[in-house]
Amino acid sequence: MLIGEAIWLSMAVWGLAAVAQSFHLVFVAVKWAGVGYLAYLAWKMWTAPVNEPGSAVPARSSGSKLFLAGFSLTLGNPKIMLFYMALLPTIVDLKHLTAAGWAILVAVMLVVLTAVYASWLVAAAKARDLLRTPRAMKMANRFGAGMMAGAATAIATR
Repeated sequence: MLIGEAIWLSMAVWGLAAVAQSFHLVFVAVKWAGVGYLAYLAWKMWTAPVNEPGSAVPARSSGSKLFLAGFSLTLGNPKIMLFYMALLPTIVDLKHLTAAGWAILVAVMLVVLTAVYASWLVAAAKARDLLRTPRAMKMANRFGAGMMAGAATAIATR
């Protein structure tokens, strides 16, 4: 996943931010489509049936399969590139970015994302133990639905 993030960051640095500025109306349309999609996901999550979680643990995969799965998932997610395209021009002067500056950006991103992903792994392991009952799963679904609806509202009002 980290390599895919580095690729999207690099693409955003190397000119995709200019494309975003040229197609402002397209990105406004994408924004509203995103608001609608978040609202839809919130509704689906709120009304999702809660099943008794199975005791089966997913089968172990090889390291290379896990790497390829994470890599393709990251490269197949255009939201990452859109995030970088929106964020980079406000933080970094892309017209004067050198190769060394790009390398520093990528290195910082790799360190930060490694720490974030490691934290998610620990939190997910603990959450799995907490969400064993249907009642806990329903509460988690309702909380997640509320957060998605809140995000849709926040984006729509900006």
